[in-house]
Amino acid sequence: MRNDILRIGCAAGFSGDRSDAAEPVVQALVAAGGPSFLIFETLAERTLALAQLARRSDPDGGYEPLLDELLRPVLATCLAHRVRIVSNFGAANPAGAARRIHALARELGLAPPRVAILEGDDLSDVAHRPLLRTALGPALDSLALVSANAYQGAEAIADALQAGADIVVCGRVADPSLAVGPALAHFGWARDDWMRIGRATMVGHLLECGTQVTGGYYADPGYKDVPGMARLGYPIAEIDADGNCTITKPANTGGRIDAHTVKEQLLYEVHDPAAYLTPDVVADITGAEVRELAPDRVRLTGVRGHARPATLKVNLFHATGWLAEGEISYAGARAEARARLAAEVLRERLAGLGPLRVDLIGVTSLFADDDGRWLAGFPDRGATDVRLRIAMNHRDRASAERLAREVNALYTCGPAGGGGVRTGLRQRLGTVSCSVPREQAPCRFCFVEATR
Repeated sequence: MRNDILRIGCAAGFSGDRSDAAEPVVQALVAAGGPSFLIFETLAERTLALAQLARRSDPDGGYEPLLDELLRPVLATCLAHRVRIVSNFGAANPAGAARRIHALARELGLAPPRVAILEGDDLSDVAHRPLLRTALGPALDSLALVSANAYQGAEAIADALQAGADIVVCGRVADPSLAVGPALAHFGWARDDWMRIGRATMVGHLLECGTQVTGGYYADPGYKDVPGMARLGYPIAEIDADGNCTITKPANTGGRIDAHTVKEQLLYEVHDPAAYLTPDVVADITGAEVRELAPDRVRLTGVRGHARPATLKVNLFHATGWLAEGEISYAGARAEARARLAAEVLRERLAGLGPLRVDLIGVTSLFADDDGRWLAGFPDRGATDVRLRIAMNHRDRASAERLAREVNALYTCGPAGGGGVRTGLRQRLGTVSCSVPREQAPCRFCFVEATR
């Protein structure tokens, strides 16, 4: 077993994160020397379902739409300095993402990198319906299925890296597994070394949301102040052979890393601190210790691990209809009264189509309910700058489209002074989760070769 320090930097915490984040992280990894990895976490639950819809429209699409923007600034440096890359930006089409990476390398005049992809998470095809029906029962038959993906773990990532991959492109893997895979490959831990894997899982958990651990989501001015919010540094973990870590960030970047930011992220989305379930391990943070070593350097120890679950979580997304939205602005004297009147007109004209959500942005935009009871009890306070937002869900697209036409008609049908209409229509997705035996959803890697 190796006994050096492994550095893993994170340059994205979700799809749509800042595309200039990677350069300072890569520069810091190169300057530090030694073995290192760069991870991009870009795949939320709904992101994958939207990627499946995108691939239906374009068989070559369905992977992270910002892939070029994320990789182009750092690909040459990473390959030159052996900073290997692991990401889930394959989404619904890891092979398509791999082909695009090869094309990008050619455009940059680089030698072809060894790109591996993971397969086995996508259970959407007809062949897996019996497996899903066993898990969900007859309820599956009523779903207009868009996607079904199992949360895979770190082992196939580690296998790909040990086979020589420069870049590993995943679809649906558990977010912490993006860091566990490199740690497994580098240190050579046994695949059932639950203590070390449990610690590495919480390292990945600290990294997975990017700047949440460096102060971004922590910031609350006057109460929890964070410097340099416009140039936040993204996190780097220094991991030892036992899986313990120190969290830091690149020098001369904004944000802060201290016991408070680390503890907030450590507890983020953890429903049972004694049993944080992942495909790799059941992690236990009840004995965790967070200790500040120096400015922007925090040590995490004391995490324990237990044997991994026998099942894998599967998220299924299904079409539930259409979300229609419309907005129009009112300003000046009696603006709030005119916006309320416009909402009443829309409620009457769209009666019978289902619940209608009304928000008065500038007055109230979060607390209302679809039936309008809360807003009806909220007094008109004479606001002079109001934007009316109205929204509706409907299974039938044509019925949903009526909302957009009715909002647009307010231009001349009144009330007075409305302007700046904007409407939108998008497919609505519902989600159902279940578990399947892990042996019935095996994960594997393969290399995607560059083409001429």
